[in-house]
Amino acid sequence: MAAAALPPLPAQFRSLQHHLRTGQELDKREPVVAYYCRLYAMQTGMKLDSKTPECRKFLSKLMDQLEAMKKQLGDNEAITQEIVGCAHVENYALKMFLYADNEDRAGQFHKNMIKSFYTASLLIDVLTVFGELSEENVQHRKYARWKAAYIHNCLKNGETPQPGPIGMEEEDYDAESEEASSSDLPTQVSQPSSSTYEPNMPTSNYTGIHIPPGAHAPANTPAEVPHSTGVTSNTVQPTPQNIPAVDPSLYSAQSAGDMRLTPEDFARAQKYCKYAGSALQYEDVSTAVQNLQKALKLLTTGRE
Repeated sequence: MAAAALPPLPAQFRSLQHHLRTGQELDKREPVVAYYCRLYAMQTGMKLDSKTPECRKFLSKLMDQLEAMKKQLGDNEAITQEIVGCAHVENYALKMFLYADNEDRAGQFHKNMIKSFYTASLLIDVLTVFGELSEENVQHRKYARWKAAYIHNCLKNGETPQPGPIGMEEEDYDAESEEASSSDLPTQVSQPSSSTYEPNMPTSNYTGIHIPPGAHAPANTPAEVPHSTGVTSNTVQPTPQNIPAVDPSLYSAQSAGDMRLTPEDFARAQKYCKYAGSALQYEDVSTAVQNLQKALKLLTTGRE
């Protein structure tokens, strides 16, 4: 779906190489997410260096790609409506995170789950095109990036990783120095040395993710099995989902007569509904139900 190939990546934009690579990988499978990966790279690149000739040339070609993709995506709501686009990217990032987290907690350590953890962290970076990240997403990004580096280093050193957030410590994986030796990885994993991790989450359910540990991602989880394993998509069977209980009080909920909702309340309710719709695209009933309940509670009580 993308336009002409980009020129060589300028050294000033080295930090964007994995976001751009993720966009290329998702061109056919998730063109909306691929579009926003490039938009993130464009916006960030403009801030890094928009004056030197090589950077201007690169950004110009990247802009051509974005315009071509936007034209091909047409009137897709996830492109024309920012709130839908944000929900779409966030749900995809969460699917990546949950797939890797479930594999981790089950003690299934492999390169594809490393890729999923790290890609989830990259897609949370991409969410900044829609505004400031929530504290929950900031923590998810730190945890996913730490886990990717930690598990990669353990496997590289012949050690068995510890599942979950137990034994957390700062990991720093230099993707550039390992480029040759780890060429079989689905995606090179890196951990910026400037980041810090705050180990302050519970071990049973990480920072507000409401799907219990051990619940399996749906069959159409965005994390693909590497081709070298010989596993094909038609061998994947749907797995049962844990559906959250619905609050009985919501069945008969009615708005209080003297309650006045603010424009911000309506915007939040709309966001929850959009999140629910996006979750259903991935057959994620649990997340859809949770977001619809949040919207209904907000509209009937004025509180979240």
